[in-house]
Parts: sequence; structure tokens; C-alpha cells
Amino acid sequence: MSAPILFARSQSADTFLLPAMANRHGLVAGATGTGKTVTLQTLAEEFSRRGVPVFLADIKGDLSGLAHAGGNSPKVAARVGELKLTEWAPSSCPVTCWDVFGEQGHPVRATISEMGPLLLGRLLNLSDVQEGVLNIVFRVADEHGLLLLDLKDLRAMLNYLGQNAAAFTTNYGNISTASIGAIQRGLLQLESQGADKFFGEPALNLDDLLQTVDGQGVINLLAADKLMASPKLYATFLLWLLSELFERLPEVGDLPQPKLVFFFDEAHLLFNEMPAALLEKVEQVVRLIRSKGVGVYFVTQNPRDIPDRVLGQLGNRVQHALRAFTPADQKAVRSAAETFRANPRLNTEAVLTQLAVGEALVSVLDEKGMPTVVDRALICPPRSQIGPITPAQRQKLMAESLVAGVYEKTIDRESAYEKLTAAVSGSPAQAAAPAVPEAKQGFWSRLFGSGDASAAAQANPSPAPPPALPRVEPRSTGGRATQSFGEQIAKSAARTVTTAIVGTLSREILRSVMGSISGGSRRR
Repeated sequence: MSAPILFARSQSADTFLLPAMANRHGLVAGATGTGKTVTLQTLAEEFSRRGVPVFLADIKGDLSGLAHAGGNSPKVAARVGELKLTEWAPSSCPVTCWDVFGEQGHPVRATISEMGPLLLGRLLNLSDVQEGVLNIVFRVADEHGLLLLDLKDLRAMLNYLGQNAAAFTTNYGNISTASIGAIQRGLLQLESQGADKFFGEPALNLDDLLQTVDGQGVINLLAADKLMASPKLYATFLLWLLSELFERLPEVGDLPQPKLVFFFDEAHLLFNEMPAALLEKVEQVVRLIRSKGVGVYFVTQNPRDIPDRVLGQLGNRVQHALRAFTPADQKAVRSAAETFRANPRLNTEAVLTQLAVGEALVSVLDEKGMPTVVDRALICPPRSQIGPITPAQRQKLMAESLVAGVYEKTIDRESAYEKLTAAVSGSPAQAAAPAVPEAKQGFWSRLFGSGDASAAAQANPSPAPPPALPRVEPRSTGGRATQSFGEQIAKSAARTVTTAIVGTLSREILRSVMGSISGGSRRR
């Protein structure tokens, strides 16, 4: 069994985080400048020392110091002496740098299909109707074997469905031009924020986040200082990553220590304006992902940033100082104090506003899964360097990484954009595409035809790839011949004469009837 993690010490007791309880998730909270980043660094390196891989976002660029041994700071030396950490020694951790923009780390990408319509709809801030149209786009692409890998694939599908909406309405629902336009505008805005570098291939292989080196877990460091300029992209990316881990990792039950620890910094960005359906998904993932060996730790300024349904799942808590300058702040302090298991020797609410930098209220789960009583303690200093490494050191770190050269070159294979472009241009390659066997034919094949399906099935027994979507012909005029300009004038004149004759007869009949009613009984 892994050794308990000593991460805080008080005058009365030591605080140990049990690795077997680390996948019950946690919360690190506190106002700006109270020591959350150092706490995060201490926990990350202690997990790494026990062979547990870590994923965390580096918001301010300070956490890259995990890759180098520390001990040069006078404040660290003073804290080591104050806490009497006799076994403390400077050390470094294996670090892999990642960056959505590919500047301060290896590029990290996901495909449009992997992101899915639910997360993408939130990223684009779509209405319910617009999300419905986006779902249709994904459904049509999936049913016809059209890969959605990058933004140009999604744009091509939107253009095609928008131009041929009538052909899809009966089977999929209404596709309005306004909704298509709203989605396209959202994609354009995303592209201006750099999302075109995030969507594409090669997509991130989750196994690359679960590496170890010489018995130490690799710390996967996401450079997020530039990514924070697009907070929705940042939050949606981390939520996608968490969801992918949940979907792909097998059930393992309770392990002696986690397979991966995931730190979600600036967690309030995740829950801002989150739709109810997505919040339910997040709650489900947080509740169930522990059985897959993943511990999730939310890092934020105030516990109020986390919805109650999620907050209730966070068993290990480190609460740094909170400020109480306004009535709302005072209410938040009271609320945070009430979430801890009471300590009769401690006035939790009063202490919350008195904590010094690097000091916190801590409560963790014991071996039975019960939260310990809250205690006031000093956080142990990290063994690695506090503060960022130099750009030259970062480049060296990337060159020596386990994934060096794997993600740097973009791959653009045949997908929805290429197939739709070829179908519209009528290229010979697409014209010769094999037909879909009869058993595989769906609405598209029945509507537009796919040739002799049985012959194709005999020639190629394996399932043939579906052909690209053909161009939809203009809607029929019901078999009526197109009228010349002269015929239109003649028919218009005939209609005018007929209308005049009918109008005259109608007036004469009306006069006759009215006359018989009003004066028919008079004698002449």
C-alpha cells in the first residue's frame, strides 16, 4: 500500500491524505494570494512520487517549476525548519508540457466528433433549437460515414444541410437557415480565438497521460495562460477530457492509489451559465469516475463556485483564507465553515478570515471514508522549484519528452469536407465509389438510389464505405412544363377576362335575388 501523503502539519497533529481515498475527489479553495498554487504543487509532486500520473492546468505559468528541484527559496527553508520536516529534500518530477496552441508544449487536439454536439453546443452558446440542428448535423454525418474531424468538416456539413434542408426535414426535423447561420457565426468566433488549432488530428491519446518514468508518475502540465483568454474553450476542453477518461477507462473499483489525478484549476469557469443537462452530466461523471481510478480536484476561489450536487462529492478539502469585506462575503464565509466537520476546539468561521498565506483549514477522509474534524494547519512546502522555468529549459523538456514528435505535425486525412467537395464537383473518384449493400441502405440511399446493391455486395463481401452525399436536385414543379413569357401574358389576360365576366354575372344574379326578396310581392 502507498504511504500516506503528509501535506500539512499543525501544533496538534499531522494531516495525511490517504492514497486509497484520493479518488474520492477534493477541493482546494481560497482567495487570491492565499497559497492555493503552492498547495496544488505540493499535492501534485507527492502523487507523482508515488507513481500516480497527474494532469493539471498551469494558469499563471508558475507550475513548470515542478520539472526542477527546489530548495533555494529562503521562505521554503524557513517553512521546512518551522514544521521540522527532517526527511524533506529537494527533488524534481517528470513533466510533459502540453499546449492547445502548440507554443509552450506539445499540441493537444480533439476531433469535432469526439467533442460531440452537447459540449460543442455549450462552447458555441447555442439555444435549444440551434443545438437541435447541430444534433441533426452529427446524426447525418454519422449515418453516412462522413468524418467530422476539424472545423472545415463541420462547416461543410452545415453548408450542405442548409442548402438542401428540404431533403432532410421529413426524416430529421426542420433545419432553419437562421440556426445554420448562428452556428456558423459561432464557429467563426471560435476560430478567431484559436479553436482551429485545437480541432483536428492527431487527436490526444489518453494513454499518453498515464505514463510513468523511473517509478514516478508523469505530471502533464497544460499551458493555460493564453488559453484563459478563451475561458469557454478552456472549460469545455477540460470537461471533454474528463468525459473521455470516464468513457474509455475500465471499471477498477477501489485501488490502493488512483490511476490518475486530475486538477481542474479556475473551476468556476466550468460551471458559469452551465445548462441543466450538462450539469447533470458533470455530476454523473464526478460521482462515477472514482470507480475508474481517477481522482478529480477542483481549485477555485470560493466553495460557492461549485454547485452543491458536485460539492457533495468532494471528500478531501483544503480551505485557504476567505475575505469578508461585504455582506455577501460574510455569508460565503459562514457557508464554507458549515461544510466542515466541526472541531469543538476551533471556531471555523472566525478562523477562515484569519488564516495566513500558506495556512489552511484541512479535512480529509479517513480509512473508513469519513471526513476528519477540521483542523488549522500549515501546508508543507513543495520539494520542486517554486516559480516558472526558463523558455530554454522548457524547450529542452519538450525535446526530451516521451511524446516528442508525436503530435507536432498536423494530419489532414479524407473526411467530410473532402467527400462533400468531391461530390459537388462530380469527380471521377467519387463517381466510382462502391454502392452500399441493400441491407445497409438507409433513407439517403432509398431517396437518391445507389445502383445495383446486390451486385455490389457479391463483388465486395465486406461492408463497403457509404458514398458521399450526392447533390440534391431542385424540387419538382409537379410535372408542369415551364411557361414562356408570352404564354404567361396570355394566361394572365384570360384570367382577367374570366374574372370580369364572372364578376358581372354574379352582380346580376345578386340584384335579381335581392329584388325578388324586397319587391316581388308588389303589384305593378
